[in-house]
Amino acid sequence: MKLMFASDIHGSLPATERVLERFAQSGARWLVILGDVLNHGPRNALPEGYAPAEVAERLNAVATQIIAVRGNCDSEVDQMLLHFPITAPWQQILTQERRLF
Repeated sequence: MKLMFASDIHGSLPATERVLERFAQSGARWLVILGDVLNHGPRNALPEGYAPAEVAERLNAVATQIIAVRGNCDSEVDQMLLHFPITAPWQQILTQERRLF
């Protein structure tokens, strides 16, 4: 089973588009996002192409293929836009045939 990992998108639409393009090309079954999906955080400058609502929309299109963990900039408000869990108190376990919660 092939996985692709990404992290620290921080609401950047150009970064999200690059990740999704590479995911499509990779042949990976799962996109694992290691946090900091939509928000840039109070200590960071706005990233290039900051568009968190559009980023959520693009990622939601492949939500069934995403496994994500919460980053230090992710919040419950962000979760309201996303169709995959980033704030859940549980995590998923992958096997060759199943995804367990």
